[in-house]
Amino acid sequence: MFRYIFPGALLILMIMMLTGCASNSVDTPLYDGQSLEIGVIGDAPAIRERNISFTEMSFDDLKECSVFPNTVDAVFIGKDYLSEAAEPEYAQVYKNAGVPFFFIESMKSYIPFVYKDLSYEEVPDMESGTYITGYYQSGGKMQYWGYGLYNDKVNSVNIKDAYSRIFATIASLSP
Repeated sequence: MFRYIFPGALLILMIMMLTGCASNSVDTPLYDGQSLEIGVIGDAPAIRERNISFTEMSFDDLKECSVFPNTVDAVFIGKDYLSEAAEPEYAQVYKNAGVPFFFIESMKSYIPFVYKDLSYEEVPDMESGTYITGYYQSGGKMQYWGYGLYNDKVNSVNIKDAYSRIFATIASLSP
């Protein structure tokens, strides 16, 4: 009987080890803090949380930066809008809005968005493994973040994990 149990257990152990080594995604806790309202230029992301609301925004709305802290907790700018988001007229908005901005799939960090002398195309790509870049300036202090994906694998689970971490960052900035 032992000769049948040992090979079977060994086979199960080998399968578990191979499956663990080949993992391309991570399942992390959901953000379960305060409810957040996120402004979005582009498409709202697919997320796991139920306490997050998205409000569609336009670049004209960005120019009304005095209303940000009263209406949204942060702003997400989608990949298809990054070049326009880096136009010089918006640099001061990112610095004075009083809410964090997150640039989805920007390979250029926050640099082209806050320096009005540089266009998005002029800034070289960073090889940092960052999927989403965050930028926040308040009271003369600037902060930025880079959110990568587990094992640099672009998949639904890893992207949703990145958003959960971003929501925690946004909540940590609230008074």
